Amino acid sequence: MSEASRAAASAAARPQQAWTTLLGLYMVTSFVESFGISQIFAFLPLQLAHLGVAPADIGRQVGILSSLVFILGLPLVPLWGVWADKYSRKTIIIRSAVVEAVVFAGVALSQTPWQLALSLLLVGFQLGNTGVMLAALRDVTPRHRLGTAVGLFSASSPVGFAVGPIMGGLMLDGLHLEIWTLYALDAVLSIAVALMLAVGSREVRPSVVPTGSVLSLAWGAIRGALTDRAVLWIFAVFGLALLARQMVNPFLPVLVAEVNGPAGVAAAIGLVVGVAALVGALFSPLAGALGDRVGFRRVLAASLLGGAAAAIGLTLARGLPALALASVAVAAFGAAVTSMVYTLLAVEVAPERRSATLNLALLPLYAAGIIGPAIGAVVVGVGLDLVFLVAAALLASAAVFVLLRMRLAPAPAHH
Repeated sequence: MSEASRAAASAAARPQQAWTTLLGLYMVTSFVESFGISQIFAFLPLQLAHLGVAPADIGRQVGILSSLVFILGLPLVPLWGVWADKYSRKTIIIRSAVVEAVVFAGVALSQTPWQLALSLLLVGFQLGNTGVMLAALRDVTPRHRLGTAVGLFSASSPVGFAVGPIMGGLMLDGLHLEIWTLYALDAVLSIAVALMLAVGSREVRPSVVPTGSVLSLAWGAIRGALTDRAVLWIFAVFGLALLARQMVNPFLPVLVAEVNGPAGVAAAIGLVVGVAALVGALFSPLAGALGDRVGFRRVLAASLLGGAAAAIGLTLARGLPALALASVAVAAFGAAVTSMVYTLLAVEVAPERRSATLNLALLPLYAAGIIGPAIGAVVVGVGLDLVFLVAAALLASAAVFVLLRMRLAPAPAHH
């Protein structure tokens, strides 16, 4: 028996953790990460003003700093999945929680814009856990519950993005706390998550444990993804959708501040961003269940078209209620897109490449996270509305691509 076969047999012999338990642990992990990250993005304009950045420069600085989040993480994307499958998925996931605690502590302690920029650069070492958690869930979840499981897991991140800004707004405007206290709390929660995972989660090994050097495996994963048409079209759609999202999200707080005015702006940002993310969280499992019934590709195309219309709606909003409604639609359709993309990858990719490919889905995220805010930083000089109109065009293009794919290459029969 080969070394790989012995490792796979050993992994299969160990008792698997119940999929519902693992789902709960991973949902808490994703929630806490999104809770903290959402506060960074939601209140970045306020923090820059607190650090002395001129109001006219805040929009450009928001775009630049938002891009920094993904720069260091991009070259590490292929490695996290390989390290996880080759050595330990559990360790890779816990690593993310520990690093995010360091990131939040650094943001809390930042006294100048360059210190804040350095702290945001470290986020690149924090990311890379989503694909690993999804691969572990895929290995323990029954096939007929997969859409629901992925939808519930995908919902935990929008819930974090919802609760984070809402609580942050209450802490800043309601309790009149200083902004650094938000990120200090996030650091404490992240340490608690690392301890929770260390004690409560079991190792879930892949059915095929990879052998060979890490670099060769990483390159093999990239080559496999880029030469697999089933993966490539999903990555292309996801990249366009994420590029649009990474243009909208950093500038949404700027739009809220412009519409609302300076009075109670933190609470207004928290309300609009938070409620939108919360509705998105509720929509995600519904989209997953709907995809189980009518097909994941159909739900994906409809969600992309809905997101394009909602992004246009942001430019038409002239009051806070209308802006909140458009933001809700953007978040809801965006959550559905993410859920459908990860589910399609989970069912269309071969088991031996599933974990690496799911983690490589972060490549479009990181690339969009760098390019989207950077484009926004340039476009915002022409006008804030143009940022959202460009995002709408990207989402519409992705929807057309999915519809053409559905016509030319029908979904596999097991869908």
